[in-house]
Amino acid sequence: MKVLRVCTAVTTLLFSTTLFAADSAPLRTVNGMLVDSAGMTVYTYDKDTPNSGKSSCVATCAKNWPPVMAEGTPAAPYSVVTREDGGKQLAHKGKPLYTFVKDKKAGEKTGDGVGGAWHVVAGD
Repeated sequence: MKVLRVCTAVTTLLFSTTLFAADSAPLRTVNGMLVDSAGMTVYTYDKDTPNSGKSSCVATCAKNWPPVMAEGTPAAPYSVVTREDGGKQLAHKGKPLYTFVKDKKAGEKTGDGVGGAWHVVAGD
């Protein structure tokens, strides 16, 4: 019976650790700005209303500005918004996050200021 309890405890601990790791945001700060797991710069869009739970960048916009998709439940200051297609998008301080198709290398920030509406996200 003790062996069963120990196995159950170890399995529970391993499962909890895996969930916790999957729930962390896939972003990090490099040179003062947020980047995704590939090192690509992350942006916000002025037409998105903070804390609305929605993204205003759909269709052609989303092809040029791919959303940063969420995995699991992130910790603050991150949250998740539901896109029109049902996808889960990562948000920072209530604003949905995107990358830019014209950024070809990690760390590029060619999308900053495009149309006066796109901005690099400063790291925490």
